Amino acid sequence: MSDWEENERPATAAVAPDFWNRRGERGDSPPRERRDNFNKKPSSCVTMTVESASVGRVIGRGGAKIRELEERSGARIKINKGDNDGEVIITGSSAAQQKAKGMIEELLSGSNFPFGNGLGRLQDHKRDGGGYYASVRSAAEHKAADNVPERPPIDWNAIREGKDKYSELKWKDLPPLKKKFYCEAESVSALTPEEVAEWRKDNNNIFVDDLMEGGERRPIPNPCRTFLEAFERYPEIMENIDRVGFVRPTPIQSQAWPVLLSGEDLIAIAQTGTGKTLAYLLPGFIHMDGQPVPRAEWGGPGMLVLTPTRELALQIETECKKYSYKGYKSICIYGGGDRRGQINLVKSGVDIVIATPGRLNDLQMNELINLFSITYLVLDEADRMLDMGFEPQIMKILLDIRPDRQTVMTSATWPSGVRRLAKSYLKNPMMVYVGTLDLAAVDTVQQTITIVQEEEKKAFVMDFIRNMLPQDKAIIFVGKKIKADDLSSDLCLQGLAVQSLHGDREQRDREEALKDFKESRVRILVATDLASRGLDVHDITHVFNYDFPRNIEEYVHRVGRTGRAGRSGAAVTLVTREDWRMAPELIPILERSGQEVPHELVLMAERYEKHKREKLMYGSGGGGYGGRRDGGRRDGGRGSRRDQAQSWKF
Repeated sequence: MSDWEENERPATAAVAPDFWNRRGERGDSPPRERRDNFNKKPSSCVTMTVESASVGRVIGRGGAKIRELEERSGARIKINKGDNDGEVIITGSSAAQQKAKGMIEELLSGSNFPFGNGLGRLQDHKRDGGGYYASVRSAAEHKAADNVPERPPIDWNAIREGKDKYSELKWKDLPPLKKKFYCEAESVSALTPEEVAEWRKDNNNIFVDDLMEGGERRPIPNPCRTFLEAFERYPEIMENIDRVGFVRPTPIQSQAWPVLLSGEDLIAIAQTGTGKTLAYLLPGFIHMDGQPVPRAEWGGPGMLVLTPTRELALQIETECKKYSYKGYKSICIYGGGDRRGQINLVKSGVDIVIATPGRLNDLQMNELINLFSITYLVLDEADRMLDMGFEPQIMKILLDIRPDRQTVMTSATWPSGVRRLAKSYLKNPMMVYVGTLDLAAVDTVQQTITIVQEEEKKAFVMDFIRNMLPQDKAIIFVGKKIKADDLSSDLCLQGLAVQSLHGDREQRDREEALKDFKESRVRILVATDLASRGLDVHDITHVFNYDFPRNIEEYVHRVGRTGRAGRSGAAVTLVTREDWRMAPELIPILERSGQEVPHELVLMAERYEKHKREKLMYGSGGGGYGGRRDGGRRDGGRGSRRDQAQSWKF
């Protein structure tokens, strides 16, 4: 016998039995015989049914898991995989079978199955001649599941009735509320319809509509053309106005004051910088002072102003203090501020709360502020609050404010989200808007559009800054917080006095940056869209859009930071090929304001419209520039003015 033959036999004898024993077989019978025997189900075994998609977890990679199960349990496991289900056959001693069964159940219950709870339709059957079956889900349970009676339909009418009864019970002991305080001046009453129409047309084309649902339309109040016509009966307010030095009301104020003093809910739509804040504050003061319940018995604040940003909230608080009336105390509540300090101020007693929805909702849910006493509610910059995702917090806040309150909503645009919010929380309001419901930038701003490459932006902004006059003041808008920091740092290294404003800065730093800019210690502010709403700095001469905003509404708000209160201003906007989807919406804004439309922008819009048509025809692939961000058009205020106003009843 050769050495080769002598070495071969021991290897075969040692390896083969070990291989087959690992598969649970005994003896040295040939593999074929074992396979034949193995395909026959023993008279006593446990059979489990699992979904085919789960069989792989039992087998494991290269059979590793099933070998592990066999070694740990002492049982033998075979799997027959069908189209829909796999059959797991477990043989061996009774204890080994139960141990293997439990291990497989544990393995499958921990997996992520495509059909629910991980076990799928896992079943096992104990076969022992007598036909006894045991299963994870027994046959009786299957039958019971099949015979579950159909659930009765939800009675939504009963739920609504229950809600109405709860609301009635919640508000049944409310103190009396007074809303009507308007006494029309003789000079206002004497105006003819023709004179009123002419005045509204000459004052930025004021439009007023009655949005009452059903019933007879109410008469629209005539505008108050002077402060005296609105507040002749309120000398303290007139003293404040004279002290500030205002000459005459803005168009939105002229028409909003008669509506609010008449006790009606109001939707005020106007461009930024048109005096919306004072339009609701002064009637609010009169509303609180005229309540039949003495101030000492209110039990909480009487006026609530909800705003999207802390900067706007602080600005409104400043206006409250400037036109202080009857010693009313106001407080500003916002995230990022001293929470404990704000709570202490609330507990010390306050008449007017100006708040961002997030922080106010926090105090409300922890029962740290009483909102039941609120009778005059303002949703300021409603479109911005919706953009920032505050609607859930607003809904929770309004649950604790009496339903018969007087409500004011202001917005610079009239998209579908704002219409829905107004329809839900205002009762038969009147709408006052100035100019048009179509988006339009302030007419006093010269808008310049420049098509550039992304890498050219830095050179353009540096050239813009070099050409600024000593008295000029500019906001440079960027799309990201990190870019605001980077650009402001680069400009500082050039020896320029610059501040930055964005949401990641500490509140103290944000207030300091804003104060430096307002007081002209710095004349350049690099900011995100945080500063596009409610930033009340009257002497801003230029807006520079380093990055195009996410949607066309934000463009209007950015541009509106300059050209305020009748002053002229300029806005420079850099547009890159990635901004092409905004071109079709930007062009009408420019045209309505009488601005020059660059030929390159027209071509960009045409290419984008062509790309959209091709995308509809051939699917999502596609041609053109591509895009960036979300393009951002919200369904905001398009079509004829009256049609859009009446879309309230959608």
